[in-house]
Amino acid sequence: MAQQFAVDPASPAAAPGDRYDVDNLLAGYRTARAQEALFDLRPASPEGPGIGYDEFVDEHGNVREAWVELADTVAERGRVGLDRLRSVVHSLIDHDGITYNEVDPSREGVPSAHGLEPGPWHIDTLPLVISAADWEVLEAGLVQRSRLLDAVLADLYGPRTLLSEGLLPAELLFAHPGYVRAANGIEVPGRHQLFMHAADLSRLPDGSFQVNADWTQAPSGAGYALADRRVVANAIPDLYESIVPRPATPFAQALRLALLDAAPDVAQDPVVVVLSPGIYSETAFDQAYLATLLGFPLVESPDLVVRDGKLWMRSLGTLKQVDVVLRRVDADYLDPLDLRADSRLGVAGLVEAQHRGTVTVVNTLGSGILENPGLLRFLPELAERLLAETPLLHTAPVYWGGIDSERSHLLANLPSLLIKSTVGGETLVGPTLSSLQLAQLAMRIEHMPWQWVGQELPQFSSAPTDHAGVLSSAGVGMRLFTVAQRSGYAPMIGGLGYVLAPGPAAYTLKTVAAKDVWVRPTERAHAEAVTLTSLEPTLAPPAKTGAGTWAVSSPRVLSDLFWLGRYGERAENMARLLIVTRERYHIFRHHQDTEESECVPALMAALGRITGTDTGTGADNADDRAEMIAVAPSTLWSLTVDPQRPGSLVQAVDGLALAARAVRDQLSNDTWMVLANVEHALPSRFDPPESLTEADALLATAQSQTLAGMLTLSGVASESMVHDVGWTMMDIGKRIERGLWVTGLLRAMLTAARGPAAEQSIIEATLVACESAVIYRRRTAGKISVAAVAELMLFDEQNPRSLVYQLQRLRADLRDLPGSSGSSRPERLVDEISTVLRRSHPAELEEVAADGRRETLAELLTGIHDELRDVAEAITATQLTLPGGMQPLWGPDVRRVMPA
Repeated sequence: MAQQFAVDPASPAAAPGDRYDVDNLLAGYRTARAQEALFDLRPASPEGPGIGYDEFVDEHGNVREAWVELADTVAERGRVGLDRLRSVVHSLIDHDGITYNEVDPSREGVPSAHGLEPGPWHIDTLPLVISAADWEVLEAGLVQRSRLLDAVLADLYGPRTLLSEGLLPAELLFAHPGYVRAANGIEVPGRHQLFMHAADLSRLPDGSFQVNADWTQAPSGAGYALADRRVVANAIPDLYESIVPRPATPFAQALRLALLDAAPDVAQDPVVVVLSPGIYSETAFDQAYLATLLGFPLVESPDLVVRDGKLWMRSLGTLKQVDVVLRRVDADYLDPLDLRADSRLGVAGLVEAQHRGTVTVVNTLGSGILENPGLLRFLPELAERLLAETPLLHTAPVYWGGIDSERSHLLANLPSLLIKSTVGGETLVGPTLSSLQLAQLAMRIEHMPWQWVGQELPQFSSAPTDHAGVLSSAGVGMRLFTVAQRSGYAPMIGGLGYVLAPGPAAYTLKTVAAKDVWVRPTERAHAEAVTLTSLEPTLAPPAKTGAGTWAVSSPRVLSDLFWLGRYGERAENMARLLIVTRERYHIFRHHQDTEESECVPALMAALGRITGTDTGTGADNADDRAEMIAVAPSTLWSLTVDPQRPGSLVQAVDGLALAARAVRDQLSNDTWMVLANVEHALPSRFDPPESLTEADALLATAQSQTLAGMLTLSGVASESMVHDVGWTMMDIGKRIERGLWVTGLLRAMLTAARGPAAEQSIIEATLVACESAVIYRRRTAGKISVAAVAELMLFDEQNPRSLVYQLQRLRADLRDLPGSSGSSRPERLVDEISTVLRRSHPAELEEVAADGRRETLAELLTGIHDELRDVAEAITATQLTLPGGMQPLWGPDVRRVMPA
């Protein structure tokens, strides 16, 4: 349990103006330390981890030198300032779209975040400050540990001298799920077999550091660490300028260069991809953000295929050879042919391609064996054997059940140890187990002792935290990263810090918030610093540019961009129609006897027809129309905020957000700021208020903010995205959706003839919903006619909202797609629609049949609407669908075009 260590500003000790006094702050902190066993140096208790080192103050209660600026900042800002800072951090998280997903247990093969607790991403407003001297120790120890694990990995999948010499028990290798038999013989180009390494560390009571876990399978968190730095540095720029922490972003440059260097020797311009399990992965943001910084495509298994013993990426009808894969999929799921047959996250034949040396996959296939907790027991001896060095960073003592003396110690101390399985089982926290559970566990250990290790409970230092809204002290740890270079291993300066969960969950590294890790510069570097280090990485062009990487877009990515365009346009149109309907409802709900009031049921009918749901319309008499108007508020509420209602505004926004997250690496940071504002504007979690006035106010805000957000997003896409094939496909989706909207709305609103007053109010509402009312008034001087509306909305090539304008843009976009022939099915369909439109005349569309309907207009709009749907289906079938059926893996090298 963390204790508040700052004095309450409401107390007499607080200075005027809600400012903390540093002396009072420290006095309160020392009092908390004296009162709480949390800060005692006693062994850990079942209630929580032992915390014996205070990062913030020393044993005399004085602020440590590394933390002086932060203490001054806290004291100066006071509670109000810290609350404001927390709000800024939360806003920046929303604006950047930083998320951490709940994982569906049925989705196997998605790598976990190793201790990061699922849920919304939380960043502590106060960074974890590391002195320059401490970082020298950490960096040297971390690099040494990476070198050691690299040597172990190379031996285990190579000569296996560690096994033959008896330095490492064979059962710890072959029985662990991280060992991949199919990886034997696969070598990564270059000096190192372990490409990337992450380690969780904490500080012991004597101030030294200890490794609690190594992550070598597919290490998570580097993207989060870089994103956290961006957020915290922008939230507290004054403190950032004061401390000038060493930048973490050069790690992205080191990682990029390492990936290019890992390419097979024959690759001239290496193509690198980041292989992700998909947007439902816990750390989907981490993967996408890192891919964005690196400038490499984020791909999923459907984007890749093995042909002729090589790995290819699908790219709009063609295949582009891939040279390097940075994988974020667990090794077992990487290839359903050689590994798990039920995997849908990998690529059939990828293991064989690695054996042929045509592609490099990192982290190295089989590197998960280094996460075996039993290996920790033997690391000191292995360091002496492989490096002729003594480990600089130690691990908590480990006792392996395969050694008699250690098994006795393990069984005798089960209640005070972490019990880990060497065959991939769950970690058990001894202090939390009942007597019966301990007895059952002891029997399992005695039956198969080599499958178990016991580890001393980890210990943690404490640091100030403000994540829960109260300035307090809590246990902290950090995850540090290295990446292989030609000359050794390069560490990220800093890493991903975290605030540990209270209670026994901390023993398994469960966390409640992330912390940005600030490494202080050396005194010389601090004195020479004249400008702030850029908060964004500046990636200089490497020697091997991999120019082909930039233009590659797989059908999956293009499909998501296509739907991004469609959902964005759909949300904009729906918001505008809901606004018009709500406004007309308020105008006419007390004037239902007028002919103009017919526009309300007409608008409600249009909403029902466009969404395909029941809006209580279709009434021809005054009583039914009155009933429809009475239920309009609840219908409008549902159509705005009910995510289960087909065609609702919130459903369109949710679809937009899902598509955007699937192609996060294609979009700018501004996109997430807009999406966050829109998602917050829609009160989808709330029931309708009892007060009509309150409900209407909420709807007005939600609809107007959504419309503003969609307009902003359209501007961002137009002005900030490169107009490449991805942008073209997004624009195609937008043009199809706008064409469907125009034809659907005009068909619902104008095909039935009404009295002059009703016609006028309906046409005005239609034009407002189509964002064309102003230009219509200027052209017609107030004259209302269906023919004039048809001229503007169907035939005017200068009106960006007209149907003919959408067809012209569609034709141009389809022509710009790679491989366009000018006569593809989508292009032919667009030409057919244009021909039908050219043969129509506005005056003919205004004619009313004997049944009171404009049949010519209705037939034209229905036909074009259906053909636009055919265009969308044809594009999906020809451009956005992956080839089906089995393909030969090792056949002759005869084709580079993806089957239609």
